[in-house]
Amino acid sequence: MNKAWGHFKTVTRHRHLVMYHCFRVGLYGRGLLHDLSKYSPTEFRVGVKYYQGTRSPNVAEREDVGYSAAWMHHKGRNRHHFEYWTDLLPGTNTYSAVPMPTRFLVEMVMDRMAACKVYKGKDYTDGSALEYLLQARDSKLIHPETMEKLVFLLTMLRDRGEDETFRFIRQVVLKETPFSRWA
Repeated sequence: MNKAWGHFKTVTRHRHLVMYHCFRVGLYGRGLLHDLSKYSPTEFRVGVKYYQGTRSPNVAEREDVGYSAAWMHHKGRNRHHFEYWTDLLPGTNTYSAVPMPTRFLVEMVMDRMAACKVYKGKDYTDGSALEYLLQARDSKLIHPETMEKLVFLLTMLRDRGEDETFRFIRQVVLKETPFSRWA
């Protein structure tokens, strides 16, 4: 029962942080709906079984069985994960990444910040989310435009902090101002 309670607290703390961040930039609906699938039996049971409190249980499940059923369930239902945004290209029948809509890109930024805050604790810095992203930057599953925007926003977070980044997201990003004007 301790692992169930620990996992519930971790998921709920993460959700509340994302909600708080989303509310600060005006994404109320995305904040309220964020990661509700983590409470589903498919994801929650795995979370409890592999709960450690210092990293995602999906990583431990993947190490144990070779894949993460909970992650596949999660990424297929949560549009703030770039892995959701793949589709068959017309004429080639090969899967390829497509650009993420802005509101989901912003929710992804909030999600990455919150995950780093939860798992890194007192060691969290405004550069943590960018550092984590750059470890896996070569992913073919993320559209280059989405990656460019994500790196831009996480670099801004690292260099200018939360308040300035959130102001920029509210005043520029969510108003769909093209990124080429930002540089």
